[in-house]
Amino acid sequence: MLNKRGPRQEPRETPPPTFPTVRIKRPKQPCCPWSRCCGMGDFRPRTVWLGHPEKRDQRYPRNVINNQKYNFFTFLPAVLFNQFKYFFNLYFLLLACSQFVNELRLGALYTYWVPLGLVLIITIMREAIEEIRCYIRDKEMNSQIYSKLSTRGTVKVKSSGIQVGDLIIVEKVLTALVLSFPGSCFLRTDQLDGETDWKLRLPVACTQRLPTAADLLQIRSYVYAEEPNIDIHNFIGTFTREDGDPPVNESLSIENTLWASTVVASGTVVGVVIYTGKELRSVMNTSNPRHKVGLFDLEVNCLTKILFGALVVVSLVMVALQHFAGRWYLQIFRFLLLFSHIVPISLRVNLDMGKMVFSWMIKKDSKIPGTVVRASTIPEQLGRISYLLTDKTGTLTQNEMVFRRLHLGTVAYGMDSMDEVQSHVFSAYTQVKKTTSRAPATTKVRKTISSRVHEAVKAIALVHNVTPVYESNGVTDQAEAEQHYEDTCRVYQASSPDEVSLVQWTESVGLTLVGRDQSSMQLRTPTGQILNFTILQIFPFTYESKRMGIIVRDESTGEITFYMKGADVVMAGIVQYNDWLEEECGNMAREGLRVLVVSKKSLTEEHYQDFEARYVQAKLSVHDRSLKVATVIESLEMEMELLCLTGVEDQLQADVRPTLEILRNAGIKVWMLTGDKLETATCTAKNAHLITRNQDIHIFRPVTTRGEAHLELNAFRRKHDCALVISGDSLEVCLKYYEYEFMELACQCPAVVCCRCTPTQKAQIVRLLQERTGKLTCAVGDGGNDVSMIQEADCGVGVEGKEGKQASLAADFSVTQFKHLGRLLMVHGRNSYKRSAALSQFVIHRSLCISTMQAVFSSVFYFASVPLYQGFLIIGYSTIYTMFPVFSLVLDKDVKSEVAMLYPELYKDLLKGRPLSYKTFLIWVLISIYQGSIIMYGALLLFESEFVHIVAISFTSLILTELLMVALTIQTWHWLMIVGELLSLACYVASLVFLHEFIDVYFITTVSFLWKVTVITLVSCLPLYILKYLRRRFSPPSYSKLTS
Repeated sequence: MLNKRGPRQEPRETPPPTFPTVRIKRPKQPCCPWSRCCGMGDFRPRTVWLGHPEKRDQRYPRNVINNQKYNFFTFLPAVLFNQFKYFFNLYFLLLACSQFVNELRLGALYTYWVPLGLVLIITIMREAIEEIRCYIRDKEMNSQIYSKLSTRGTVKVKSSGIQVGDLIIVEKVLTALVLSFPGSCFLRTDQLDGETDWKLRLPVACTQRLPTAADLLQIRSYVYAEEPNIDIHNFIGTFTREDGDPPVNESLSIENTLWASTVVASGTVVGVVIYTGKELRSVMNTSNPRHKVGLFDLEVNCLTKILFGALVVVSLVMVALQHFAGRWYLQIFRFLLLFSHIVPISLRVNLDMGKMVFSWMIKKDSKIPGTVVRASTIPEQLGRISYLLTDKTGTLTQNEMVFRRLHLGTVAYGMDSMDEVQSHVFSAYTQVKKTTSRAPATTKVRKTISSRVHEAVKAIALVHNVTPVYESNGVTDQAEAEQHYEDTCRVYQASSPDEVSLVQWTESVGLTLVGRDQSSMQLRTPTGQILNFTILQIFPFTYESKRMGIIVRDESTGEITFYMKGADVVMAGIVQYNDWLEEECGNMAREGLRVLVVSKKSLTEEHYQDFEARYVQAKLSVHDRSLKVATVIESLEMEMELLCLTGVEDQLQADVRPTLEILRNAGIKVWMLTGDKLETATCTAKNAHLITRNQDIHIFRPVTTRGEAHLELNAFRRKHDCALVISGDSLEVCLKYYEYEFMELACQCPAVVCCRCTPTQKAQIVRLLQERTGKLTCAVGDGGNDVSMIQEADCGVGVEGKEGKQASLAADFSVTQFKHLGRLLMVHGRNSYKRSAALSQFVIHRSLCISTMQAVFSSVFYFASVPLYQGFLIIGYSTIYTMFPVFSLVLDKDVKSEVAMLYPELYKDLLKGRPLSYKTFLIWVLISIYQGSIIMYGALLLFESEFVHIVAISFTSLILTELLMVALTIQTWHWLMIVGELLSLACYVASLVFLHEFIDVYFITTVSFLWKVTVITLVSCLPLYILKYLRRRFSPPSYSKLTS
């Protein structure tokens, strides 16, 4: 997106601060062979005429967000297809349809269609609610209002109405700031690339000579832009004005662009729209959201396949015992229908409703306020996370730099002693020099310290790229504030928050930066005096040089001084020899501070003139320009005077350290993926204790070839139990040539830090972890550059922060602070998984019990395919008679939430998947077979003469057994559990009056019925109670030791 900043406009209604941020779900296939109709053709370069979107050489996609999965016409067919494409639901549909065949009918149609209909209604309602919510969110984003330049003046346009070629005005919130740098603006790109630096953006030069922004519509000009691509750091294009004499051509680069998902931090920007919709850089770096199916659901699906296999085997055995007599193939189908309860249809309903309850509990938890569940189908995934991948800026840190320490070698000043620094600075400008009398020795020492502190503070106040700008505060207008250097109206802007924190600190100790332009700088002393400095040369910070320098001339004395600051690794060879630099830098780095070394060198006029001549000559070179320029600068960078060290801290989010400690103790490995610089990422990892104090750090050297990668991997392999720090470029090389070896080594590290990562690289790392380890991953982020990673992970968590809501809207779960992640995983994730496991196994047990009874009944009566229970009995068994107690298991918990947070090691047990495994499944199958057999054989032994008595005795014993088994399974009673038990029992007793068709009402009132039911129920349940007591007594689970 090209931006051009014209002369300052009259104040107008301020539009939203960001340029239209669009994230759409790209279809995988074109809608038709003529895909150009949808803007789905191949990406091509384009010619865009300013203010004339109708003059286009190709069709462009609409600038809309569309995160919906369905539309009005496809909703019902698509939902039904998604339900019946799984064997589980298709099986029950075929069962229900089979009842229309008379030879296969076993009872009333409603016994099969009512449960299936209930499942479908609940699913359709859930999908409809989520689709409506998604539609409302999309509509809100597409309806954001922006200002557009047109022939009718400035008009308002919705985000969805913006087209390629439109001229859009974007301003900073509240007021437009006038910079000292004419025709430029600062840009925040942290949502796009994760970098916290403010970027300087420049306009097209020829447009700055136009009287007003509206004149852009009067000139005949166009932009030729490259085809859309994913590279957010480069742009190639040209600007052409045809009506000039001669025609004007200017090259365009990344410095002339304003991407979507960035924020204008200062200035008024008039930009021509180059890309929209799916062609935006932010969208092209966002992967398609995938439909996430939980590991728990896959495991349950596997168990149901085993149950279906058992169903087929039992049916074949029954027919085989009949010696395949008669139309045996029909008998197979009848037995398949008769034993269909082996595969419980209510399992999916119970689990889906349970997930809704878990999601509601998360949202209503007062200890993690503001948490939102956007994917209600995977809450139990939170209970089995092995790898947590987190962003840095805005997620672990607040992105607020605070000055913490000034170190002069012999003395250090912390936050509690800044008043001493302030007094030294004050005395340096107020002290009267005594020339007639000699001061005592102690005074001379004090003066020496004062002068050193003053020199250090002055150097910090001068060596930077910070610009003070002035805003109107309602009392003082902007022009007056700038003229009088009003403190209340001043705001510092820079490409790095580190530099702003340093300048703010010098202001706090008395030396204030009050003005700056391209050639001069003004400082105000504690006495109010203005010091003027001329900027002779400035050498900006680069990732390669790791330092920045400035040459200034003091206007009052004429002195020329070269100031420099940079990382200790490069400055150690530049400053004069000393014996404390390396040690103190290490000490400050271990405290998590970002250390800068500040130095100076005084230059004579002749020395500087000689340097300037060589510097200008080097800059005019065509060949090896950068090398020659660096060589000239390095001639100055020798034997510089070391002034001080500064320590700046990027403030962490609240309780980040204890949260990471909890995650580590829970067996979760934390990886930090950030777009920020290597030094910054390493400092933050140390400060947050992601890398513990006693851990070694292996910083992966930059590699560009296969051989270099091989050597560095071998060096890394020789280290044990050390944290890995690697840059995105080196990571790409390693994954290209040694993907398996690199991932194997990285997964063994206690912590990994990947810096300078692109959004697509973040998603790639998540995908590789899933493929290589088979473990569950959770991605946490707060910016638009984290969306791909969040969508790729098994669980995506968005943090609502200063970078907007793009990540939280794309995430499965949204939290307001990183510290809430601990409770989300340790408490809600753990409970959701354990409760889902208990619920699923109990529903399977409930179905196997009645299926076992049916098998015993058929075996006794010559393998007849006759149902034991018919009509309402079979429906009531899995609904009103047992539904409430069984479903109340979603309220069960083994330990209190405080205990789960205090002992995160409890979470580690879940990573092995023990709550739902083949072992536990087999145990429940054996329990079901035992209880079903006892109940059925007991009823057959104790009934007297009427068949209806068998039904009464066995069914009542079955209901009581289920209620007692729920009580046996529960570990912490909730009042709703008791209500569920009593309500189910009351419903059964009350319904006996209406069940005279199936049960002898007079018989159930006799003492004979009561004692027979009691004996059968006790025999089926009492042994299990005894076994539970013995297990608790001699082999208690780990959590029971904490609850006793």
